[in-house]
Amino acid sequence: MEVRKRKPRADALKNRELLLAAARDVLGQGGPEASLEAVARQAGVGIGTLYRHFPTREDLFNAVFSRELEDLVRMVEGQQEAPDPVAAVRDWLHANVAVVETKRGMLGALSVVMTEESKQSYAELSKRLTVAVDHLLQRGMAEGRIRQGVTSEDLMQTMYALCYARPAGPDWRPRVLRLLDIFLDGLEC
Repeated sequence: MEVRKRKPRADALKNRELLLAAARDVLGQGGPEASLEAVARQAGVGIGTLYRHFPTREDLFNAVFSRELEDLVRMVEGQQEAPDPVAAVRDWLHANVAVVETKRGMLGALSVVMTEESKQSYAELSKRLTVAVDHLLQRGMAEGRIRQGVTSEDLMQTMYALCYARPAGPDWRPRVLRLLDIFLDGLEC
């Protein structure tokens, strides 16, 4: 006999989305020790609702990081036919900095909670990301807009170096974006 899994109710899906958005903000500011009660409070739900969706802190961390990585992949895949490949790369890298801002607070916790399943999921998303960014870069090179030989790995290494070289603080993001823009200006032909 086949057992059908019920589709989640609309209010449950809405609560999950609210929790993910709140967790991105709260965990990004408070790091791995951030209060889960604060996540639930910001989402406007009870702590029991949080635990129904994410039984452990690690489940919540993985869900937030997975969502942000998926959003970055979809963003760059959606930019493939953008009229200006340099602007598309810039927009995508700026979005990456926003993710790093969140991830900075969760980095230690993420490295501890990685399961084989989450590693596989991240590896698949990472591969899609690399292919899409390289395609966008190749298009920019073919159009004579981006210097030859630049790879997605070059972009990511530079972005992460700039992000993690700056100490956290209220001016962290604007300073990182300024340095990243200087780097991107150097990539243009």
